[in-house]
Amino acid sequence: MRVYLDDERETPDGWVRVYWPDEAIVLLKEGNVAEISLDHDLGDDERGTGYDVLLWIEEAVALEGFRPPLMKVHSANSSARQKMIAAIESIQKRVEG
Repeated sequence: MRVYLDDERETPDGWVRVYWPDEAIVLLKEGNVAEISLDHDLGDDERGTGYDVLLWIEEAVALEGFRPPLMKVHSANSSARQKMIAAIESIQKRVEG
């Protein structure tokens, strides 16, 4: 399964759309996600951002041996995008570790 976290953009063909971090995390916990593409700004920071999904993945990798899917960022928020890319690189180093 390919998961697309976004509040506004059109969902690419072949992707499962989710709007909130908790929805993405439920699918990640089920273990069938091969790829995830994340937006940062989802319209309500109180409900979370795409970065929150990466924080969950990082913790699950560190504490539970979670094997993350291929992770991508499609956010237009340039500073958040850089932070998210750095988080993905950190997760990948821990997995390869």
